[in-house]
Amino acid sequence: MFKSLQVFCLIFMVLTLTDSYAQSKSKQFCFEFYEGTYNLEVDQSLLIKAPQTLSSQTVTSFYNKLNSSIYKPVIDSLLAYKEKYQLNDWLYYQLIRKSVQQFSPKADNYTRYTLYKWFFLSKSGYDARLALSHDKIIFYVYNDEDISDIPFFMINKKKYMCLNYHDYPKADLRQDPPYPIPILVAEAKKAFSYKITKLPDFKPENYREKNLQFSYKQKIYHFNIKLNSDVEAIFKNYPGVDFESYFNIPLSNETYQSLIPLLKQNIKGMSEKKGVDYLMRFTRYAFLYEDDEDNFGKEKRMSAEETLFAKYSDCDDRAALFFYLVKEIYKLPMIAMLYPTHITMGVQFSKPIGKPVMYKGKIYSVCEATPQGENLQIGQISSKLKNIPYKVVYSYQPTHL
Repeated sequence: MFKSLQVFCLIFMVLTLTDSYAQSKSKQFCFEFYEGTYNLEVDQSLLIKAPQTLSSQTVTSFYNKLNSSIYKPVIDSLLAYKEKYQLNDWLYYQLIRKSVQQFSPKADNYTRYTLYKWFFLSKSGYDARLALSHDKIIFYVYNDEDISDIPFFMINKKKYMCLNYHDYPKADLRQDPPYPIPILVAEAKKAFSYKITKLPDFKPENYREKNLQFSYKQKIYHFNIKLNSDVEAIFKNYPGVDFESYFNIPLSNETYQSLIPLLKQNIKGMSEKKGVDYLMRFTRYAFLYEDDEDNFGKEKRMSAEETLFAKYSDCDDRAALFFYLVKEIYKLPMIAMLYPTHITMGVQFSKPIGKPVMYKGKIYSVCEATPQGENLQIGQISSKLKNIPYKVVYSYQPTHL
């Protein structure tokens, strides 16, 4: 596959270089991006030296040079690829990152790399901003969603989230607040969304199999789930989004086809209650548990596919996976119940099971998808949580109801 990509890129470059004028005025790059191959042509006028010092004046000068360059073909090409493959904003930003890496590598000059990313995102229509904090260049984008665990600042009552905070892991921007650079890009008006409603159709040959097993009713069930490491890369610096966005991140197609039909086959003939119980115990016991602080050194919410991929996972991750499985297979109404140190799910059955949980006039039964000290049945809550108040942070109502 890698050889075929090399051949394709070579053909592309040869065809492009047949025009001697284009050869002298532009550089061509070709790289694999998830399900497709992206061909990038960068005019020489776009290749500008990085500012020697970091200040509002030098950044503005760099922008003016970029703005006078032949940049529009690159923006048109990026947006066309976004449209063709229906990339959500977060995946589109990954395309921009990888494109800039081709001609202005991050390791060579971080400032230059960041300025190109900001310029391309802004010229794509997103309201992105720059700020300085001593020797740090901070890259923000307007976002009107409920995002946690990354810094933001407010301009005219609009919230801008930091896109490159992970590059300064030890920085405390509250103690050393950045000051915005007053560059306004006319095209940059749209809000950026972190919602991911579609994952790429990764190439099947890029998947590997992971073996899982768990025991249910004295029978051992085996699974060979297809997983792709590109999913880990997509979510490496993904922030903490609201629970609705988080729970509804889909599985990629190959992973879906390797798991969901098999689960449906395994619960075929079971009652609704027993089928949900099976999914609850699969989520509870097919994976090793470890708290995020011990696993990652910080809180990190993993999507359903990340949870399948990971060696360890905690209650947030199990809740997301359980929600996804019940939604895909049964489409039952659910609520997410957030305690101070735990999250669990409530499912609305045709007849309530166990101790009822009331929410907006409807009755739900607790389904605990995380290992506890007790063997909890549907409708049972851990004894350590019985007298602890919780908050419903997401309510799912199927559209067919």
